[in-house]
Amino acid sequence: MDDWRKALISPDADLRETLRVIDGTGTGISLVVDDDGRLMGTVSDGDVRRALIAGADLHAQAHSILNRNPRVARPGQSRSSMLDMLRDLGLHQLPIVDEAGRAVGLVTLDEILRAPERSHEVVIMAGGLGQRLSELTRDTPKPMLKVGSRPILETIILNYAGQGFRRFWLSVNYKAEQIEAHFGDGSHMGLDIRYLHETTRLGTGGALSLLPETPSGPIVVSNGDVLSKEDYGAVLDAHLAADAQATVLVRDYEIQVPFGVVSAGPDGVTALQEKPTQRFLINAGVYVLAPEALALVPRDTFFDLPTLLERMLEVGMKVRTHRAEAYWMDIGRLPDFERANAEFSAVFG
Repeated sequence: MDDWRKALISPDADLRETLRVIDGTGTGISLVVDDDGRLMGTVSDGDVRRALIAGADLHAQAHSILNRNPRVARPGQSRSSMLDMLRDLGLHQLPIVDEAGRAVGLVTLDEILRAPERSHEVVIMAGGLGQRLSELTRDTPKPMLKVGSRPILETIILNYAGQGFRRFWLSVNYKAEQIEAHFGDGSHMGLDIRYLHETTRLGTGGALSLLPETPSGPIVVSNGDVLSKEDYGAVLDAHLAADAQATVLVRDYEIQVPFGVVSAGPDGVTALQEKPTQRFLINAGVYVLAPEALALVPRDTFFDLPTLLERMLEVGMKVRTHRAEAYWMDIGRLPDFERANAEFSAVFG
């Protein structure tokens, strides 16, 4: 909330003043801070009510009924992860506290759920064959495979919609009629869904050439087989703030060698490592692209998005990365599909 400082009280504030602050902010909570702004704890309207029932009077001080171990969020934490915390813990508010323990904000469940509507278009690549899941995709396009209670693509779209995105383009090819029959024009979901029809396979980027007109601002481009709880609004905002032409969502990926690794030189063994772990930064399959980047996509030609990024770098455009922190799963192989189904309820509800 923008006026979160109105929720601050001193530990010596009496319960009457505490209630006045809680009522004035409408958040149901006050943040008790010391003289340096460090969070000592919280007092909710429920805490005050229980104290009065137990015999306290309105002259009692806030520190006497303080919750000294409230759950808190950190600066820069994504909206989606804060929403998960609120839902998992059954809370309606989260103080935001920096590394020094100072209160720097307050977020409420209602605030997060009221995501601002975004005019930016989302293009989802849903035309692939899903060859690595061929036993499952013989009769069903991969984006329409059910993970949990609904198709992968529906979960992807709902995640974006929950963050304020309303305008979608679905790039379709293989068994496109199933996708179009399921989503239609999106009006039943309160969305605007349109289609880019690939007559031949165009790769992960070629379908962008089928957009009927150049968008007026950045667009978000997503693979149609990536389940994530990432805050795409935050990714877009960071892209705009950086004045970049492309942002690539990336994440850490670790591979552990299942054997001891030996380093040897001409004179023998120089080092031994027992089952070392290698770490890589991988492409997470989500991009933000400026309108001028789309001019580099050849018309109606097989073209992958990594090739587009290479061309952008060659002509001096700014390509930045944004590190993904939330849940992420690429449904590429059968074990991934099975794991996503096992985790779906816990992650997506």
